[in-house]
Amino acid sequence: MSLFIKKPLSQLMNESADSEKGLKRTLSATSLISLGIGAIIGAGLFVRTASAAAQYAGPSVTIGFIVAAIGCALAGLCYAELSSSIPIAGSAYTYSYATMGELVAWIIGWDLILEYAVGAATVGIAWSEYLNNLLEKVLGMQPIPYEWCHSPFEHAINGSAHGIMNLPALFIVSILTLLLIKGTQESAIVNSIIVIAKVTIVILIIVFGWSFINPVNHETYIPKPSIYTDQQGIQHNFGGIMGILGAAGVVFFAFIGFDAVSTAAQEAKNPKRDMPIGILGSLAICTVLYILFAHVLTGVASLEDFRTSGKEASVAFAINKYMTGFGWLGKLVTVAILGGFSSVILVMLLGQSRVFYSMSKDGLLPKVFSAVHPKYKTPYKASLFILILVGLFAAFVPGDIVGDMTSIGTLFAFILVCVAVIVLRKTNPEMKREFKTPLVPFVPILGIIVCSAMIYGLGWTNWLRLIVWLLVGFIIYFGYSVKHSKLNNPNK
Repeated sequence: MSLFIKKPLSQLMNESADSEKGLKRTLSATSLISLGIGAIIGAGLFVRTASAAAQYAGPSVTIGFIVAAIGCALAGLCYAELSSSIPIAGSAYTYSYATMGELVAWIIGWDLILEYAVGAATVGIAWSEYLNNLLEKVLGMQPIPYEWCHSPFEHAINGSAHGIMNLPALFIVSILTLLLIKGTQESAIVNSIIVIAKVTIVILIIVFGWSFINPVNHETYIPKPSIYTDQQGIQHNFGGIMGILGAAGVVFFAFIGFDAVSTAAQEAKNPKRDMPIGILGSLAICTVLYILFAHVLTGVASLEDFRTSGKEASVAFAINKYMTGFGWLGKLVTVAILGGFSSVILVMLLGQSRVFYSMSKDGLLPKVFSAVHPKYKTPYKASLFILILVGLFAAFVPGDIVGDMTSIGTLFAFILVCVAVIVLRKTNPEMKREFKTPLVPFVPILGIIVCSAMIYGLGWTNWLRLIVWLLVGFIIYFGYSVKHSKLNNPNK
């Protein structure tokens, strides 16, 4: 038995040939940039910007976006090399299994479960907030009572109500899980409409909101270092360098999805040229939009607004309160974001089920998770288990906590991807690489440093949550996975 047994590259290539049947190289650099913009602009921008400003950085959240983008760019270049070298849909879990062995693959797989599960829960909670905004501000109906759309750990600002469970978040996660089990696929046309709507809304808010910026809100652009205690009693390093790093870790959630560009490496016409253009081009465009958006949002509404009102629906709140005559934009934001959030949740639940399926096929998780529905041909038992996991997070954990857990889980995955590039260059220098990460090991090491800095900025409470999650994973690995691993037990 070896904890670091590696999945042979020849086996991965055979799996690739069987499952992919030679993907056609049809994507140009422009196509990759479009793919990246569609994947990047999502729930994080409309939800996490206000949280980062309130808890960590104030207006300097814009600098946090720049730090997060640099970390994404460095990790993205490493992703591109791995996805072109190991051309199989499996993400960081597959790359780690081939380069650093089974134990590291388990860690990254377990970490991806955290990323996707908690990410879907985060967006589900935000969906709940915008649903209430839709009911009250757009349709003129009574909103869902506070106790039934917030976790037990939350209470109203005035103390008049206390959360019991977030029913709308649980509802949307359940409905989309059932759709996935049935095998319903997103329509490319509908998906394109959602992407166009999201980008249009960001641009409209920047253009129309600019004239409503109150200079008073930007007087102290980088606040002096202090400690901010939120409603749940959790302390955050606010202001200064630590505040910016913390904000970078929080808004990093807004960039999740950019690695979709790197996973398309085997479909790019000219990976050597197109991949860096696609990754860096989409990141550059989105980062500029993010910085302008954050600058406008923190200028229109005050820091106190983000701390006391709006919460996950802070964008619609800021428009409705301060942008006189633009109530229509607040309504448009609410409707479009609900559709966009649903799309993001669906993709995250799909990614979660694929990780479970892959780990189960390798014997690291029970066989039940790779069981395919006889009619719908989907891993339905894995999806049902994921529904329970994500549903519990969505119904009973506050949005800020699950959002930060998603960011720290993804950052940890990016660090391991950067490490994998360095390892693979040493162990398999002869491997065919359609795209090579430039300046190895400088770029991967810089990626590790920037991602580690963002993890550091998220604070000890988030480190503790990650450590506890990993400890639970180690218990499962050494209690079950080692004994059932197909590589370690080929005769079973």
